[in-house]
Amino acid sequence: MKILICGLSGSGKTTLADKLNEKLGYTRINADAIRTLCNDWDFSNEGRVRQAKRLKELAEQQENSITDFIAPTEKIRDIFGADIIIWMDTVSKSIYEDTDKVFEAPTTSDYRVTTKDVEEWSVLLYNKLKYF
Repeated sequence: MKILICGLSGSGKTTLADKLNEKLGYTRINADAIRTLCNDWDFSNEGRVRQAKRLKELAEQQENSITDFIAPTEKIRDIFGADIIIWMDTVSKSIYEDTDKVFEAPTTSDYRVTTKDVEEWSVLLYNKLKYF
């Protein structure tokens, strides 16, 4: 199972992914860590597509994974192809104006997190996801 936690920078994606993964024990894939490993900080459309494909490939090598990255557009989210999408809708803008301009709120998500109460959400999501 591939879980995607997406949203703007500063929305709490990594924090929720870490907390949820403490409970589920899946493979954790963090987009910033992968960019660091690949030394690829290209945020053009092509760079974002490349990153989505890279993250998809890594996630598909695992039985179960939790990946957190901005995934700013429907196209990027479609490329990643998550089984479950958790949208961190906790901030309306980030420190990255270029990302804010291209970010498209997901038209579909399995869970929409609207508060930064990570502990509460990690318990709630764990109780729903532990049966998958």
